[in-house]
Amino acid sequence: MSFRTKLFLVFLITVLASVSLVAYGVTHYTQAAFEEADAQRTEALVAQFNTEYAQRGDEIVRQVKDVTDAQITLNVAIVLARPAPDFSLFVHDAAGAAQDHGLDFMEFVSWDGTLVSSAQYPARVGFKNEWVTSNKNWTDSAPFLRKEELPDGVAISLTVVRALPGGNNKDMYIIGGRRLDQNFLASLVPPAGTRVLLYRNLEPSFVASALTDSSGPFEQPDRLQPLIEQIQKQPQPLVRTMNWSSDAAAAESFHAIPLLGRNNELLAVLLLGSSRKELVLLTRHILQIAAVVAGVAILIGLLISLWVSARITRPLEELAAGAREVASGRWDTVIDLRGRDEIGQLASAFNEMTETLGAQRDQLVQTERVAAWRELARRLAHELRNPLFPLQITVENLQKARQLDPKQFLEVFNESTATLKAELANLNTIVGRFNDFSKMPAPEFARVNVNEALRNAVRLFEPQFNAVGKPPVIPEYFLTEPVPEIDADADLLHRAFQNLVLNALDAMPAGGTLTMRTAEHEGYVRIEVTDTGQGLTPEECSRLFTPYYTTKVQGTGLGLAIIQSVVSDHHGTISVSSDEGHGTTFRIELPQRQSAQPPARREETPAEKKKPPQSFTVAASD
Repeated sequence: MSFRTKLFLVFLITVLASVSLVAYGVTHYTQAAFEEADAQRTEALVAQFNTEYAQRGDEIVRQVKDVTDAQITLNVAIVLARPAPDFSLFVHDAAGAAQDHGLDFMEFVSWDGTLVSSAQYPARVGFKNEWVTSNKNWTDSAPFLRKEELPDGVAISLTVVRALPGGNNKDMYIIGGRRLDQNFLASLVPPAGTRVLLYRNLEPSFVASALTDSSGPFEQPDRLQPLIEQIQKQPQPLVRTMNWSSDAAAAESFHAIPLLGRNNELLAVLLLGSSRKELVLLTRHILQIAAVVAGVAILIGLLISLWVSARITRPLEELAAGAREVASGRWDTVIDLRGRDEIGQLASAFNEMTETLGAQRDQLVQTERVAAWRELARRLAHELRNPLFPLQITVENLQKARQLDPKQFLEVFNESTATLKAELANLNTIVGRFNDFSKMPAPEFARVNVNEALRNAVRLFEPQFNAVGKPPVIPEYFLTEPVPEIDADADLLHRAFQNLVLNALDAMPAGGTLTMRTAEHEGYVRIEVTDTGQGLTPEECSRLFTPYYTTKVQGTGLGLAIIQSVVSDHHGTISVSSDEGHGTTFRIELPQRQSAQPPARREETPAEKKKPPQSFTVAASD
């Protein structure tokens, strides 16, 4: 994933998280504010109901008091206090009093609880109303709800009872009341978005027709049945949200308030409905705004992230390209980036680094060049000193032999000339080795089977593996078959393998095992040659491929340098790993395919072209 994509994703996640958090916060606080406002509206409606209820009760109290204080009512009380009164004289008095004072219900009850006159149910005259006589003090009693029996059903009445003394401690009771029904609900003025319902709980089970609003029976009473039945089981205030349809805006919250009678029996349920349409629409509007804001923010964020990432990634890409240039060998690479920010500082540091590296490289090259010349001079001096000393002794012997007789001089002369020829041949061989390394031919690539080339190189040394009088060397092969053919120069490859095998033989003077392995690895062919000799120290491993460096007392130090040159011309790599006292492994990796352009080589001088080539094999550990 690119840096630009990561930057855009970070910006996108940040914007979405921020917008979502703001939308959630606004929605949450909006809902909380709505719930608070809904609670306030409900409280206001309940307060209005209580006020209307109290006013209606006070009005009934005054009306009943007026009936009680009327002279005709006092006359009825006096007659009823007499022995064996005639109740038929007062059958219609309650109806007249109710009509005169605007009451829906009116009853006169004698001191023993007998119903004397009833405006709402005349047929019940003569029945006993024992609940009236159970209370001895009705003077200051408050209005209460009561279930009124009617000829055609039952009603809820807001009732007031007063006692009127008639003499001989025989009081007459006046019961007056008014209906609590849809007319009472119509007197309420609910706030916008609210409504009031009343359920008259006059039957043990739910009755749909008992649920009304200010205009009459409720249209969907069954939807509120579970709420009312729950209050019937446990009379206490409840709050429920009703979803009238699949549209959330049609939902409505209902606050159910039980209305109890004088003996705490449930007589009615007041339901205050509050529409949630405003909340739902407001929430939708907030979410729509949040979606629009998020979309615009994402678009702007995309443009900004592209611009910012371009401002950031372009310099980074230039720095990466510069780093690749440095890695390829162009140490004088300079990045043209200016600025005082971190990118500019990084570019400045990069340029300072390449400048320092270039200076250090030049200094290192000079140091290595001087060291190489010194090592070459030391090695040449060492190699040439060995044959020069016998030459000097031989010449001195010839000078001394002049004083001898001719026969003795001839004998010394013949011996000395033989020695001179041998040492001059040795000098010629040494010079030939150095000269041959300096003009190694450029490889001519062709398809080569690595396994076959390795077997051929090892086959040349089979006589030495089992030489008489020497400890045996056992060759072991672990070659991958088939191994891919590679583009290589067969002669140079054969030469490199020979030197590796010879190096292993020299490392095992006491005999041992020589192991050859080949394998394919990610487009390369790997060749490993392992001996069981004494191994090398880490310092020797680090200097092993330096020209003219050798771990032997005698040798030119060109063996592994020749191998490294062959491997380098084949665009491969060579490495060594050694466990001191247990053996050494040389590992070569060669690409399966070569580029069309062969590596450049130094042109031979005319003198070198005229000189016949000399064949040689240099020990790789020299």
